[in-house]
Amino acid sequence: MHGTRTSLTDWFRAAYLVTTHTPGISALQLQRQLGLKRYETAWTMLHKLRRAMVAPNREPLRGVVEVDETYIGGPKPGKRGRGAGGKSLVVGAVEDRGQVAGRVRLQRIPNFIGETLVAFVEANVEHGATIKTDGLEGYEVLDKEHYRHSPRTQGSGRRATTWLPHIHRVFSNLKTWLGGTHHGVDPKHLQAYLDEFGFRYNRRRTPMAAFQTLLGIGTRLGPTTYNRWYGSERTG
Repeated sequence: MHGTRTSLTDWFRAAYLVTTHTPGISALQLQRQLGLKRYETAWTMLHKLRRAMVAPNREPLRGVVEVDETYIGGPKPGKRGRGAGGKSLVVGAVEDRGQVAGRVRLQRIPNFIGETLVAFVEANVEHGATIKTDGLEGYEVLDKEHYRHSPRTQGSGRRATTWLPHIHRVFSNLKTWLGGTHHGVDPKHLQAYLDEFGFRYNRRRTPMAAFQTLLGIGTRLGPTTYNRWYGSERTG
């Protein structure tokens, strides 16, 4: 926020809107709310705020954790693997607290091979946790000294939803949010949107605390320029 042409009042209003507005807010909506002259200003403000939504030393997920993968975007539905051209691969993990979901982590990944999936789990889940997955072979290489792995092969979407209900609900809400609020996003910026979704989801019951946390993390990060973020994307 320091040294920008945008007033601190507008920065605080933007942070408040992005953390408390239930469906989130797009750059076009923020431009209108703040009365900004340029779309690019609103777009950059949101990306600066998204960068502040990942705490440098955030606590790992713990307990029972559901882990699964999905595809985001693409021009048309496609099967897994080579048939999913134009789509982004995303892996997610969420704490299973019985009837309710706990905290979530989401990451865009290049593939679904074991090395990639295990690296995600190691980076986001505390050792000693129980990892619930489907029957994807990549998870078989999880370190048995670090995690209790509970896989189950799913023959249908309904069975998968029963075994991994929380992460499937997270993916459904994520896709609705990306399509509804942002009308799709450029794949190269997808991780920033995943970070925002996770930040807001993890604080969905305490929006004012989310507002304060966002400002707190933001004070500890360096500047982010428009040129660093802006590419071909004109939505969001």
